[in-house]
Amino acid sequence: MSAPIEPAVALKLVRRFAAPAERVFDAWLDPATVGRWLFATPTGAMVRVEVDARVGGSYAIVERREGEDVEHVGEYLEIDRPRRLAFTLKVPKYSQQEDRLIVEIVPLETGCELTLTHERLAPAYHEQARAGWGMILDGLATRLG
Repeated sequence: MSAPIEPAVALKLVRRFAAPAERVFDAWLDPATVGRWLFATPTGAMVRVEVDARVGGSYAIVERREGEDVEHVGEYLEIDRPRRLAFTLKVPKYSQQEDRLIVEIVPLETGCELTLTHERLAPAYHEQARAGWGMILDGLATRLG
């Protein structure tokens, strides 16, 4: 008898940025910018960034970590600038599972508020994902100034 499969969960993080909604949104799709913060770690080196920023287009972000390449790949499902971006995420080195990410951005009087929802997340990775996305969003804030 096999062990029961744990249902996937969703992780939600909310962050405010001083930058305008359009600038925050564009940072997710601009190849020159995205490789500096998305899936970037303090000790890794970005090897490859490919972005085909259209619905149905794909992305590949590869960072070398401790001598090994870690590839993050996915497909863009929704692009509604500057409000909403949805895309899939797979990290083949660790799993063949494909997660879904939704980025929603609401303009504020000064800056904007971003809500990131990571869907289809295996419960065992919930806290690791929360810490990872926190680090990634900190990196975005740093890049935006």
